[in-house]
Amino acid sequence: MSVILNKLKSILKEQEYKKLEKIKNEEVHKFILNAIEICNPKDIFVCSDTPDEIAFIKNMAIVSGEESAALNIPGHTFHFDGPNDQGRDREVTKFLVPKGDKLSAKLNQIDREEGLNEILGLLKNSMAGRTMIVRFLCLGPVNSIFSIPCMECTDSWYVAHSVDLLYREGYEMFTKLDNNVEIFKTLHSSGEVETETNGFPISKNHDKKRIYIDYTTNTVYSVNTQYAGNSVGFKKLALRLAIRKAHKEGWLAEHFMLMGVKGPNNRKTYFAGAFPSGCGKTSTAMLPQETILADDLAYVKEVNGECRAVNVEKGIFGIIQDINPKDDPLIWEVLTSPGEIIFTNVLVKDAKTWWLGMGCELPKEGRNFSGIWYKGKKDQTGQEIPPAHKNARYTVSLKALDNCDDQLENPEGVILSGIMFGGRDYRGYVPVQESFDWTHGVIAYGAALETETTFAIVGQEGKYEINIMSIQDFVSIPLGTYVKNYIEFGKKLTKQRPTIFGVNYFLRDLKTGEFLNGRRDKHVWVKWMELRVHRDVKARKTPTGLIPLYEDLVPLFKTLLNKDYTKEDYIKQFTIRVPENLTKIERVKQFWQHEENTPQEIFDVLEAQKQRLLEVQKKFGDYISPENFEVVE
Repeated sequence: MSVILNKLKSILKEQEYKKLEKIKNEEVHKFILNAIEICNPKDIFVCSDTPDEIAFIKNMAIVSGEESAALNIPGHTFHFDGPNDQGRDREVTKFLVPKGDKLSAKLNQIDREEGLNEILGLLKNSMAGRTMIVRFLCLGPVNSIFSIPCMECTDSWYVAHSVDLLYREGYEMFTKLDNNVEIFKTLHSSGEVETETNGFPISKNHDKKRIYIDYTTNTVYSVNTQYAGNSVGFKKLALRLAIRKAHKEGWLAEHFMLMGVKGPNNRKTYFAGAFPSGCGKTSTAMLPQETILADDLAYVKEVNGECRAVNVEKGIFGIIQDINPKDDPLIWEVLTSPGEIIFTNVLVKDAKTWWLGMGCELPKEGRNFSGIWYKGKKDQTGQEIPPAHKNARYTVSLKALDNCDDQLENPEGVILSGIMFGGRDYRGYVPVQESFDWTHGVIAYGAALETETTFAIVGQEGKYEINIMSIQDFVSIPLGTYVKNYIEFGKKLTKQRPTIFGVNYFLRDLKTGEFLNGRRDKHVWVKWMELRVHRDVKARKTPTGLIPLYEDLVPLFKTLLNKDYTKEDYIKQFTIRVPENLTKIERVKQFWQHEENTPQEIFDVLEAQKQRLLEVQKKFGDYISPENFEVVE
């Protein structure tokens, strides 16, 4: 018996030790012992994924007061985070960077030694009087080339319950691991808690909230927070670790949704999509009649020359705002039916959950993250508190959805035929366009992905934020290196390479400011992309990409939306706006000129696009009807 196991045997109850003894990996034993010695819990519960233990965790989430089952739909529970703990906290989420190493200046970071001293100090004795729960999980399907074993030590029963809905159980896999396997690890503590604010035990010292990522040991540390994006270490936090692993091993870890799009003759084509927050990712993944494979994270690998992808997760931690029966019938049905769902930071009244944008009048009073709530209630700064938080969430298993794709647990993944990059571009890009080739798509749509935060009708520039591939906050290697990896990855795909598309659901009329897309129009763009992947329809070649023909969109609008699509709408939506596109290129160039390791391909592709725009500008002017461009196969 090792020294570490011997120490654990003296600390753990016999039944917990026996579960841990079956795991032979020394890194696991060392991590758990260190967590115990730092956090000083009163006892330890090791979950070996038996049905009884899973049920025990769910029950303890309620017994501890972290969740409440006081709702009128069986299986539903709700949880409140503190008023200052309502989302991912960029400012206090940092990479621990060793001396001599370097990350992009745009990424939050701290010297590793300094950061470790700080966060381990905050974690010291943080679990005193509470139970430390140990969960073993798997990122990606179990027993797959995509599998990454991961583990979390936490003192939150709510967190332990959440991971059960979001990730595959991994205890059995851990019992088979040797000492050479890379493991992702998370140590989380809610820290000191108080119940006075909203009746739930919430992290008291929110001013000492810290989420630090030590990529040298594949460890995430999280303290004085409960919000799942900060405390469930395997979402965006472990994505940062996976990106480094993917870089070393030659694959892609991505902020992707995955969906199966149905085509003619019962064909199903798999697409990935990267969209910054609020740009349409979940609503695209949840389109009616199609299937959802992932809503947030994907691993993508080259297998025998093909591009294959899996969902990192098995559940959804989704934003609930604006989900309503008209626009989101599939998820609405799930959220209003019996089944295991955790609601967070919604309004609770009459044993029902309520949220912003649900399509009906909300109660004037109830209970929310601020405690007893009433219309007009204000916070300490004098701001009116909404009935539910705009970042209120739901946590649910994907298999609860009728449209869950049947390949969710396929260890080989699915063949990825298309990738869409979508931003919020009020002025420039058309609603949908196909790249000329892999590198053009990676750069013109992915590395140039941006969101405009405001729109002024007359003269004033909006505020633009570049968010490359919708993953910029999480990239733990130089941004230029990340894009170079993408370009090189495409070269490995000798048998089959996904077609890359740029989508933009937010194009506005430059004079009136009105949106030129309806909320449901995205279904048409997705179906057109499916047809283009198989070359079932032709396209028009513009300077920025290949766009649809009017005659191919008319039947799609009629069939999918029962809408008569006019030539006037087509011309408005697909007019190439030369000045706005030229300005966009300059913004993107400026961004990349200040990055290290920027591949020359970025400037070459952008310059070629600029020259194409200038050429057609001389011939047709600033605003060019799509019908002026040639039709290609």
